[in-house]
Amino acid sequence: MPKRAERSSSYMIQGQEVTLPVIVRDASSGVATYLVDSAAARRLLPGPELDVIEPWPGRTLLSIAVIDYKDNDLGNYDEVSITLYVRERSAPSGIPYLGALLNFMRGRVSTYIRHLPVNQSFTCEAGRTIWGFPKTVEEIDFRYESSRVTCKLVSNGQHVLTLSLPRGGRRSLPDAQMTTYSYIEGAPHKTCFTQSGEGVGFKLGGGRIELGEHPIALQLCELGLPKRPLMTVWIEKMQGRFSAAEKL
Repeated sequence: MPKRAERSSSYMIQGQEVTLPVIVRDASSGVATYLVDSAAARRLLPGPELDVIEPWPGRTLLSIAVIDYKDNDLGNYDEVSITLYVRERSAPSGIPYLGALLNFMRGRVSTYIRHLPVNQSFTCEAGRTIWGFPKTVEEIDFRYESSRVTCKLVSNGQHVLTLSLPRGGRRSLPDAQMTTYSYIEGAPHKTCFTQSGEGVGFKLGGGRIELGEHPIALQLCELGLPKRPLMTVWIEKMQGRFSAAEKL
């Protein structure tokens, strides 16, 4: 088992010290965001502390992100993130539906990561130990074309999903602070992180997803996938910084 060298500041992972914050210096990232069934999404939350946001009655938002980490304190690896947009139940809900939609458009909503496959064991152990992220080691393959990126996820020999996204953009994103929730030893925690990017492109729709027969794929089917995403985002050069997890 990995041992903490110093609580909330550094950890020993596979004999290597990881000091917080963890810095991402270069990565490429694509995200497809879908409108999905709220009741099915709530069944995927692990505890009563969180609830999904609802920008429309009976509908919430799910994102599938594919990230190619090229220069990162946790190594060079690939990742797929399946994420729900949530709020703490104890927090004010604001204006029904409209408030959730405006907060999403302004980048002010938090997330809960349901699945976080990676293709390297070091980052898997680090993510689970430091932040309680649900990382697992799987097969992830990126294929780059001039105007498109395709990522295929396979788990235990079973096809989970293949996501194809448009590539390219000229926009820049300044540093934005975000929050994601996780559970460590059964207790809810939140992690704050920042993200910025260059070569950013936004499109309505634009993505294509294929699902296999793996249990994760079947979960996505219960949410209403495969279908056209609401929007896709591509970031050619992403940078970020992950702080320590804080107990709620």
